[in-house]
Order: sequence, then structure tokens, then C-alpha cells
Amino acid sequence: MHPLVDLEVPAGAVAVHWFEQSTFAVKDSHGTIVQIDPYYPHDRPADRFIHTDPPLDESQLPTDYVLLTHNHGDHTWPESIDRIHQTSPGVRCVGPEESIAQVLSDTAVDADHTTTIRAGESSSLGSLTVNAVYAKPPNGHPDADIAPPDVTHLGYVLKTDGVTLYFSGDPINTFADHDELVNAVAEHNPDIGFLTNHPTEGEFPFYDGCVKMAQRIGLKHAVPAHRSCFVTRDYDPNEWAAQFPAGGPEPLIIPRNSHIIYPS
Repeated sequence: MHPLVDLEVPAGAVAVHWFEQSTFAVKDSHGTIVQIDPYYPHDRPADRFIHTDPPLDESQLPTDYVLLTHNHGDHTWPESIDRIHQTSPGVRCVGPEESIAQVLSDTAVDADHTTTIRAGESSSLGSLTVNAVYAKPPNGHPDADIAPPDVTHLGYVLKTDGVTLYFSGDPINTFADHDELVNAVAEHNPDIGFLTNHPTEGEFPFYDGCVKMAQRIGLKHAVPAHRSCFVTRDYDPNEWAAQFPAGGPEPLIIPRNSHIIYPS
């Protein structure tokens, strides 16, 4: 079985396993396991994927909940969700309407085991609570020439046992400039945030934007994700971490396919 299964998480802490890209598993002290954006494709051509083998055999990690941020392939991957369901037939999938529609269309998960969630809403995940926030505003950012997103993009704030975690999903490049986006996260006082890792390209916050985002939200620690999966767009997390000032938030790099217990 996966190491997370037998891992004993102390009260007042949470285990976070980062697989690669933006795929995580969270386990709290009560034993609830939540996978976030599970993406473990088996077809991994060398010209596209850095690693020839997926970081998880889904049958080795019984899962209570699957949390989906948006309906892009590397975040809502029916192949992996179906294999998780085969191992954990009671698993509940929670996500925006487009992701849930994809789950119902392309997996064996039935409607009774799905929850559609919208920004501003919360849901119980067993012993955890999830609060949905926007990663990209529905209207985009016209003043910055950023079009509306093609599908709903959410981020999530997870709370358990006195620990609050923020998973950004794929945020808009100008996230830190949107008071309504920042405040929706900051009001939950997250301790640690899992952010994207892109220097100067793409639709995500660049390095300086990630620092500003983490500072405005009030994070104590920030972790770079959205990396170590694809041959293209894989950037050095140490360069990302070097942008953070000595006064915090403190960057924390998790090696691919490993976990931390937070706070340690």
C-alpha cells in the first residue's frame, strides 16, 4: 500500500503528499484521505512526460474524497478517477460543474457520489471542511487583456484540526491585483499555500506575482507545484523560492512524490 495509508498523523497536523504537477493527497489525524486533481496517466511518451512511470498506482491508496479544481486534462483526468473509484467505490468527487459533468460522462462514479461546488460555498469532506474560491474570475481581467477562462477555475481552502491549507489550482496571472480574489482566501487565514511555479510565461502568476500573492494572502509557508511532470514548462523550484524575502512567507520545496507533515 501507499505510505500515506499507514502514516499516523498527529493531532493538530496534516500530511500532504505531492505527486507531481498539481496532484496532491491530504490525510488528517482522523484518517480522512482527500486527493486533489489526481493525474496519473499510463500513456507517458518520453517527448511529453519527464517520468516514464506515473507516481501512483491508484489501487494502493484508498481515498475518501477527490477534489477537482477545473476541467483541464491535468486536473480532471477521468482515467485516474475511474481507477480510484475501482479501489474506493464510495469515493465522492467534488468540483465545479464542468469537472463533475466530465466525471459523470466518462467514469463509473454515479451522481450520488458527486458534489458540484461553486466559489463561496463550503462542503464537508468527512473530518475536513473545504471552502471553494475563484482561481480565475469568470470575467477574466479585461484591463490586462486577459479573456474569461474557458471553464470555471477554482482554488480550495481546506481546514482540519486547526490547520488551514490553500490549494491555488491554476490562478490568473494577475491574481494578486484582485482584491476580491485575495480576500476570499485571506479571510480563512491559511497557514500554507500550494502555488504554481512559472517564471515569465503562461497564464499563471509569474515568480514575483506568486510572492505578492502569498504575501497578500498572509501565508506562513508557500510551496511550488504545477511542475515536475511535463518536459516543457518545468521550471526550477529553487529559482521560485529565491524570490521570497527573508521576512516571509517562507518557501518550502517538496520533492516529487513525497510528503510532509505540517506543521512539523
